[in-house]
Amino acid sequence: MDPQKEALLCQLTELIAAISSLPECQTVSKKMYSNLVRRVKLLSPLFEDLKDSDEGDKLGDDVVKGLELLRLALGSALELLKSVHEGSKIFQAMQIDKISGKFHHITEEIEDALGHIPYDKLDISEEVREQIELVHAQFKRAVGKMDSPDLQLAIDLAMAQREKDPDPIIFKRLSEKLHLRTINDLKKESISIHDMVISSDGIPEECFESVSFILRKIKDCVMTGNPESDAPENEKALIKHRSPVIPDDFRCPISLELMKDPVIVSTGQTYERSCIQKWLDAGHKTCPKTQQTLLHTALTPNYVLKSLIALWCESNGVELPKNQGSCRNKRSGAGGSDCDRAAIDALLQKLANGNPEQQRAAAGELRLLAKRNADNRVCIAEAGAIPLLVELLSSSDSRTQEHAVTALLNLSINEANKGTIVNAGAIPDIVDVLRNGSPEARENAAATLFSLSVVDENKVAIGAAGAIPALIDLLCHGTPRGKKDAATAIFNLSIYQGNKVRAVRAGIVPPLMRLLKDPGGGMMDESLAILAILASHQEGKAAISQAEPLPALVEVIRTGSPRNRENAAAVLWSLCAGDIQNLKAARDLGAEEVLKELSENGTDRAKRKAGSVLELLQRVDAVNS
Repeated sequence: MDPQKEALLCQLTELIAAISSLPECQTVSKKMYSNLVRRVKLLSPLFEDLKDSDEGDKLGDDVVKGLELLRLALGSALELLKSVHEGSKIFQAMQIDKISGKFHHITEEIEDALGHIPYDKLDISEEVREQIELVHAQFKRAVGKMDSPDLQLAIDLAMAQREKDPDPIIFKRLSEKLHLRTINDLKKESISIHDMVISSDGIPEECFESVSFILRKIKDCVMTGNPESDAPENEKALIKHRSPVIPDDFRCPISLELMKDPVIVSTGQTYERSCIQKWLDAGHKTCPKTQQTLLHTALTPNYVLKSLIALWCESNGVELPKNQGSCRNKRSGAGGSDCDRAAIDALLQKLANGNPEQQRAAAGELRLLAKRNADNRVCIAEAGAIPLLVELLSSSDSRTQEHAVTALLNLSINEANKGTIVNAGAIPDIVDVLRNGSPEARENAAATLFSLSVVDENKVAIGAAGAIPALIDLLCHGTPRGKKDAATAIFNLSIYQGNKVRAVRAGIVPPLMRLLKDPGGGMMDESLAILAILASHQEGKAAISQAEPLPALVEVIRTGSPRNRENAAAVLWSLCAGDIQNLKAARDLGAEEVLKELSENGTDRAKRKAGSVLELLQRVDAVNS
């Protein structure tokens, strides 16, 4: 079989298998989710027939075109289904119209793709043809039909957000409707909200406040109404005797849990240290709650609030939260969050003096310990592990090298450890692992460089050490995860002006353009974000212009996600400012129409960029007339 056609059939088979294996979903989108999964499952026999026969060699261009459209549609379907299954139930309920629109759009795409496949030209069994035609008819009917909204749910959500003191019965109904009935349900929901905030630029402030408020109220409702539910033993002390309601000021705005180690950021807001540190380590420069830009990333302990939390815990019979960031030997029977300094010292002895097998095993254990919690990261660093791990980056054993770089990645989550890692001379060795290590070691080396580059002065050192060409190589040839890690690191490094030049001269633009033009590759977001930052530099602008980017940029502005439309408009503005040829070419591609629509419906930044390009186009028209 033609390799390209075989690869296409394999991709379709894998996508259908991935969608078919998704677990059941308990969200307000359950019906749409289940219907889409069920219908996609029914497509499986077609591709099994095609793969098992010699038919693949005979696929004509019209068939291949239809199958390619189906591959793109199923890729989008898988992404949507995963986001629904893993996402916040409350946020989805508040955004149900948008989510319904996404399901409807993907249903349209699949129906359109199936309509482009000429089944009569395929040598498939009569049974399979009948089943595929039946599935196509189901998708066609689904396109013309929208599910009715749950009016009671919409009313309850509106009342929960607008009324000053909503009736508790509202949150009881929301708890049932959203399947948030137990402590474990609430924990998963809290994690989903936390992950959503960390992985994006954060929920808009007013939406974040609403989601947090509703989750707190549902949590109070569940814990009051069913205090013994399915809480683990260490939580039952928190909720016995109808559980005292934790004051909102004592909860971290990100995790919504009682704070153990409250710290203040530059905007004056207080967060749990580990939560805000994770936010900062992800490269964010804003306050999650207020969305204000942070003047600096220093975290100041909030001793007053910590004392108040301790008093409240004592008064209400709640076990005091364990301190984070302190090194204590693990007490007999104590929880796993305390640091076992004796065990760490023993591992360090093996790192320093053990044979290669002992060194590999010790590095692997430190890797896991550093991943587990904040206490361990502090203890491992204070015990002196970082210089020893840096030495192992040069190990001839690939597994030892992989353990060492990943342990350093996990340790770098702690802000203070970043400086220790850099001062130990790790950057050149991490770059060497990035160039020559195993696939997993290369990915984790890229992630470590990103983590270290959060500190501005490290951006210069990492760029000077030759990291950028190695990151570009990983971006081109790595695994999907490796490409993501490389792109994130390149983006962060390119904030420094000197690294923009390094990236451009190392040939970053052509691979970015390939990723931009491959919507099924999953890297469009990252490529556009990097292009937007490079386009602000003269050399970057020149290199992007040479890559003929205008058709792709205009198409993204027409059909892309809000963030991608924003970045595409920013790149287009940079390319058109002072360049009459690019302006005329953009206008010929229909940019004026899509920019007008973006100036009305885009994000604030997208509206500004679209308006600026439209002004340039108007000036050209005025000059020509």
